[in-house]
Amino acid sequence: MFVTTADPVLEPPIITVNTVLSLLAVDYPADKLACYVSDDACSPLTYHSLVEASKFAKLWVPFCKKYKVQVRAPFRYFLGDSEPLNTSSSSEFKQDWLKIKAEYELLVRKTEEAAQKSSVPWDLTGEFADFYNVERHNHPTIIKIILEHRGTVSDAVPNLVYISREKKPNKPHHYKAGAMNVLTRVSGVMTNAPFMLNVDCDMLVNNPQVIRQAMCQLLGSKNERETGFVQFPQVFYGELRVDSYASQLVVFQKYMSRGMAGLQGPHYMGTGCFHRRKVIYGLWPEDAKKETRNHTSFNDIKEFGNSDEFISSTSQALKGKKGFTNNLSNSHEASFQVASCSYESGTIWGTKCGWIYGSTVEDTLTGLTIHAKGWNSTLLTPEPPAFTGISPSWGPGAMGHQKRGATGLLEILVCKNNPITATLTSKLQFRTCLAYLWFLVWGLHSIPELCYAVLPAYCILTDSPFLPKVEEPAILIPIAIFVTFNLHTLGEYLKTGFSVRAWWYNLRMARISSTSPHLFGLLSIILKLLGLAESVFEVTNKDQSSDDDDNDHVAKFTFNGSAFFIPGTTIMIVHLISLLALSLRLQSPVHGTHGVGIGEVFCSLWVVLCFWPFLKGLSGRGKNGIPSSTIVKSAALASAFVLFCRT
Repeated sequence: MFVTTADPVLEPPIITVNTVLSLLAVDYPADKLACYVSDDACSPLTYHSLVEASKFAKLWVPFCKKYKVQVRAPFRYFLGDSEPLNTSSSSEFKQDWLKIKAEYELLVRKTEEAAQKSSVPWDLTGEFADFYNVERHNHPTIIKIILEHRGTVSDAVPNLVYISREKKPNKPHHYKAGAMNVLTRVSGVMTNAPFMLNVDCDMLVNNPQVIRQAMCQLLGSKNERETGFVQFPQVFYGELRVDSYASQLVVFQKYMSRGMAGLQGPHYMGTGCFHRRKVIYGLWPEDAKKETRNHTSFNDIKEFGNSDEFISSTSQALKGKKGFTNNLSNSHEASFQVASCSYESGTIWGTKCGWIYGSTVEDTLTGLTIHAKGWNSTLLTPEPPAFTGISPSWGPGAMGHQKRGATGLLEILVCKNNPITATLTSKLQFRTCLAYLWFLVWGLHSIPELCYAVLPAYCILTDSPFLPKVEEPAILIPIAIFVTFNLHTLGEYLKTGFSVRAWWYNLRMARISSTSPHLFGLLSIILKLLGLAESVFEVTNKDQSSDDDDNDHVAKFTFNGSAFFIPGTTIMIVHLISLLALSLRLQSPVHGTHGVGIGEVFCSLWVVLCFWPFLKGLSGRGKNGIPSSTIVKSAALASAFVLFCRT
């Protein structure tokens, strides 16, 4: 079980702690489980929090299994101040409940107090000595065995290992993909389990039977030859009926992911996924059938690196042998070697095996590579949902998240491993190729979206129509397209259980996303192709309390000085100017045209409605208002556009 975190500020350790505790408490034999936490920030705070959590886990795991607790993340279980005072609860349970809650509150208090102090709240000696004088992007490998399972006690706690891979300024570390490959190699020399689950640090286990459910899809002779990975959908706890930032993927997963499940299977979403280790190592389905490696591109087992221990574990994994060692400490030294930043030099890591490098959305690229070899994937949608996580809930955070996604998807589109190449040269099915292309081109939508967003304003300012007149029969064509599209998307949201208001917020955010973060994602790719810049992996801010705030508060759009908000503000100012010019009859008519009609005015008003948060932001204050610097820049761009229209 892999958990990844990269920033103790944007991803508070208490969130990671809850995720780890929910994993340690799943209904599965503890001697067959091990949890590896990757800390790319090399933070002593994260390690301190995990050490404290390991002490609490020795109480929490037996409590969950004894009373068959459904929600095994203590944050969600103890949500609110209510106590189990129902008459059906035994006095023993009430006593245990109060004791566990008190211990959890103590854990939270210790973690928060450590995080709030400006300096390191402990001496960097003893077990913390490895963190002395380390820098985030320049430090040696740190691997700590926090918990090691011993014996066969039914309520024992699984293994827990902390990993901070080596980093050096002149060595590429490949962001999350590099961290996942280190986790794969370290777990290979320590436990070498045939299956690997990876979750983000905010993805809590919501269904304790999740591992058994996944094993039902992965085990069996047929599945061994066909199923490469099992994907659970992303579900967000405290789900909002009004999703003002379009960060929940419920509708997308209901239609697109389930549609892909009827082909080669859903794409890999980066979290909540069970992988077959030998598939991650590059095995092809034909090799699984023949139990050989004749069809793979491996020329030598040494292509996996120069660690004898890891080569031995790799050979066992490719042959389908299980290899859980009895003592993690015996492989502690070998784990440092495979976690070094120079280990991948001259190997096939990141190109033919492991998580594939070359995109900030390494999950989609890795899943595409697996599908291209002919493997299928499986989508599981149990009730209750297997995992629940935190949705980005503030403007800049959501914008950055979508910009990273658009950038990464376009990187895949222009790389040599794109779906078209995979279909022509490998075993990606044609319809699966079309499904991948459908969301890989999201970033390309930004140019036509931007043009259409300013087209009504341009036509009003120049007094030139682009739509037929109302009295002309041809006007029925754009009206039919407009009505059909909106009724279709509204139907999708209503069938998924969302309200009309939620549909409107998501439709509005689709327009904002296409003209802002997706546009910046496209620009990033252009600069990368020209060799002027490199794409950057931006960590999304995660706030554990955000999903449980009042809906009206969450639905407020927030701003900062980011360039993300310049396009939307500019579009709003341009349309306000055009509508004002129309009311004052200040347009500059184009020779030979009949002037604008109701259609152009309606389209302009529709754009204003779609970008309504920016209109409110122009007069808002604090984080709900657009910064004056952004307004000045947008006003300058809007003025240039108006001058262009009048020349």
